[in-house]
Amino acid sequence: MIRNFDEFCLALERCGFSMGGGNAKGIYALIDYDWSNQDQLDTPVKWHTGDPETDPWEWRMRVLEEREHIAYAKLFFKSSGYITRDWYPLFYAARRRGMTLEEGYQAGTVSRTAKRIYEIVSEGRVALHEIKALGGFTKEEKAQFDRAMVTLQTGMYITMTGRRQKKNRYGIEYGWNSTVFSTVEDFWQERGFELPPLDPEESRLKIRQQILLLNPQAEEKTINKFISG
Repeated sequence: MIRNFDEFCLALERCGFSMGGGNAKGIYALIDYDWSNQDQLDTPVKWHTGDPETDPWEWRMRVLEEREHIAYAKLFFKSSGYITRDWYPLFYAARRRGMTLEEGYQAGTVSRTAKRIYEIVSEGRVALHEIKALGGFTKEEKAQFDRAMVTLQTGMYITMTGRRQKKNRYGIEYGWNSTVFSTVEDFWQERGFELPPLDPEESRLKIRQQILLLNPQAEEKTINKFISG
């Protein structure tokens, strides 16, 4: 049983990847229950208590701020997930297949909205609200913007790096924290790690084998979707 943040990180190192929410979605989740049924379980780990040691909702930012070997973003099934440094290059190879964003755009797998966002993020770390402002995104573009942000994360073009407090024009902080993004290459370079070139098909096979070790009942269709993002 995972009882705190440190134990979660150790367990994640052993398994390599996990869904981020309280639902395994047919693959695997280290914390496989959500807030709706947690009171029935004998565990100190509870969702949405605000306790940084025992609240999984707090852990998603803690891993980015305190651990150099764990990535967190919208990674699987358009939902949140974790991948360790050892396994990240395999997913990167399986999904990107050596393609740049420009090549993805030309191939039609990346939208114009996603390209606009990526061009902003590629300049350096930037908070979500700043992306909207710098890109001139309107309220009418919200649905396209939200889809593009997910596509860029599952496609492993950009990733979350932490959070930043919003500030008004007088430099005074206000409101909720805003999620900060960078390209995945910058994310790992800042942590002293270069993503090596790997064979996409060999990478898919290794990920599939690990999934079946974690969950022998995982179905092939679900596995393929999980690997592809």
